[in-house]
Amino acid sequence: MTTYNWDLIELLLHEVQNGAGHSFTPRPYAERYAAEKAAAGEEIENLDHLKAVAGEYEKLLLERGYIEPRPEEEGGNGENFVLTPRGSRLLSLIDSSIPGNDHPRQVLDEQDDALDEFTFDEVASKAQIA
Repeated sequence: MTTYNWDLIELLLHEVQNGAGHSFTPRPYAERYAAEKAAAGEEIENLDHLKAVAGEYEKLLLERGYIEPRPEEEGGNGENFVLTPRGSRLLSLIDSSIPGNDHPRQVLDEQDDALDEFTFDEVASKAQIA
């Protein structure tokens, strides 16, 4: 069973969403994520590992159709992305600013691989997850 760091994925998806005009850089985002967690008194995993995971998540999100290259007319520079409809659904399910996001994260965690395209599309289509 594959487990994901939903907080880190949420941060990455928000950066994609707000990334017009600048390059997507997952490693510095992971550093910021770790600093925010540490400032909140939460224990963080090894920073180098976290940076590597952020890079792996970028590749996974791109390969599995959660993000795609940002068109030039939307501020694309060849090194940034936009959310796809699947990526928008994922962000809406795991967004910590939305009350009740724990339940969708729990449902996703119960899957063998929640970010597998077919698994995610099936789970996300069920009204009771939200």
